[in-house]
Amino acid sequence: MRRIKGWKAVAGVVALSLAAVACGGDDGDSASEEPAATEAPATEAPAGSEAPADGTCESTTPVKLQLQWFTQAQFAGYFAAIEEGYYAAQCLDVSIVEGGVDIVPQQQLADGAVDFALSWVPKALASREAGADIVNIAQIFQRSGTLQVSFKDKNITSPADFAGKKIGNWGYGNEFEIFAALTQAGIDPATGVELVQQQFDMAALLAGDIDAAEAMTYNEYAQVLEAVNPETGALYTADDFNVVSYEDEGVGMLQDAIWASGDRLANEEGYRDTAVKFVAASIQGWAFCRDNAQACADIVVSKGSKLGASHQLWQMNEVNKLIWPAAGGAGMIDSAAWDRTAKLAQETVNLEGSTVLTAAPDAEAYTNDIVTEALALLEGLGVDTTGEGFAPIEVTLNEGGA
Repeated sequence: MRRIKGWKAVAGVVALSLAAVACGGDDGDSASEEPAATEAPATEAPAGSEAPADGTCESTTPVKLQLQWFTQAQFAGYFAAIEEGYYAAQCLDVSIVEGGVDIVPQQQLADGAVDFALSWVPKALASREAGADIVNIAQIFQRSGTLQVSFKDKNITSPADFAGKKIGNWGYGNEFEIFAALTQAGIDPATGVELVQQQFDMAALLAGDIDAAEAMTYNEYAQVLEAVNPETGALYTADDFNVVSYEDEGVGMLQDAIWASGDRLANEEGYRDTAVKFVAASIQGWAFCRDNAQACADIVVSKGSKLGASHQLWQMNEVNKLIWPAAGGAGMIDSAAWDRTAKLAQETVNLEGSTVLTAAPDAEAYTNDIVTEALALLEGLGVDTTGEGFAPIEVTLNEGGA
C-alpha cells in the first residue's frame, strides 16, 4: 500500500492520463477485441433501419465500442445486443474492445481508435475540457454505484466518520466522490484523513490495512461477501459491514455513459444515424438484461470473464438497479443530475486545492437528441424503455464468486 502524496498528479491531468474506471478485479493483462457481431436471423426490419423487409442488410456499418474495463456484467447490455441480434437488426457490425488499467476510453474515442466509448461523466468532461471533442449521447447508468465499505467495529457510518481514518481509494479519477464527501463533511483531505491507494479489490480491507475501502455496489462489495470470515468459517454477510453510499450522501456523480465524437456528429455523413441505431440497440440489450439477468450473466461468462458465475449474476442484478427504473427512458440525460455532477466537479478540491473541472462544461457536452430518436425507434418495436415494473432478483453468492 502507498499513501497518496500528490492527488493533483492523478486528477489534475485526468483529461489525458486517467486510466479506465475502477470497476473490479483485474481480469486480464491487456485489452482485446471481441469478434465482430454476426447478423441475426431474418426478421422484420425495425423502423429506421437500412434493412429491407426480408431482414437482410444491403450493407452493414462496422462499429467499435471501447469498454472502460475488462469483460464483466457491467457491460452485459452491449454483449447481449450482439448475442440477441439487436445490432445486426440495425445493420451494425459491432465489435467490443476491452478496457484495462492503462486505457482511457474517452481518449481512444477522441483519437479515432473507436467509434463510441463508455466513460464516467466527470472523467470524460475533464478530457473534454482539455480538448477532446466528445459528447455524451446516452446516460446508461442513472445513479452512482460507488460505496465506502468498512467493518462494523470501525464505526464508520457517514463521511464525517472518515476523519482520522485510513480511507482507501483507487485513484485514476475514481476518487472524485470521496473528495466531494470529505468537502461536504468539512474534512480537510490534506490533514483530516489518511488517503491510501488501494488495489482494484478488497484485499487491503480484509487484511486490516485500511479502515474503509472504495467499492462498487456491483463488484467489490460482492468480493467481501464472497470471502470467508476466519472467525466463523462461513462467508461474511452484510451485517459484518457498514456501507456509505455516495449517491445517498448527495455527492454521487453520473457514471457509465455512451460517448460519441463531436466532430463526426457534426461533419461525417451517416455517423449520427449510426449513433441513433447504436444507442437504440444498446438500450434494447439492457432491456433484455433487465428481464433476463441470468441469461446475461451467462453471456458475460461465456465471453471469458474471469469473475465467477455467481459474482456475475450479482453484478448483473446490481447494475440493473443503476439503470432501472428510468422514468424518462433509459439513456436520457437528466439535467439535474448532470448539473450536480458538473457542480461537484468544479467545487470539490483535492489535496492541493485543484478541482476536476475549472469551468462549467459547455452546452454541447451532452445531447438528448440522439437518445430521444433511439427511444422512439424502440417504442415502435414495442420495447419497454422505462422499466417501471422492474424488481431486482435475489442472488446467492458463492465463495470466491464461483
